[in-house]
Amino acid sequence: MHVTAQNAKPSNVDSPMVDFERSLTELETIVEKLEQGDLTLDESLKQFERGVQLARTCQSALKEAEQKVEILLRKSGDPEKFDAGQYGNEDEVDET
Repeated sequence: MHVTAQNAKPSNVDSPMVDFERSLTELETIVEKLEQGDLTLDESLKQFERGVQLARTCQSALKEAEQKVEILLRKSGDPEKFDAGQYGNEDEVDET
């Protein structure tokens, strides 16, 4: 395939999904480190701060994805609004 200026993608620009996955992986690593309890207070605070930043990045990416889904559903003529809340928290267990 011949790459032209029109179809070339800059290699330093990640897609939102790649950024989300990378942020989520880093956040999981930070949680594991904090749960182990081997960090100093200062390092724990730094890791916690980074974790908050990553959580915000993930929330933003999920919100953007939800908006895209809503737009696609509207374009498809589906009258039902997408409700992300119906999928709830994966940790919740339905005991009915």
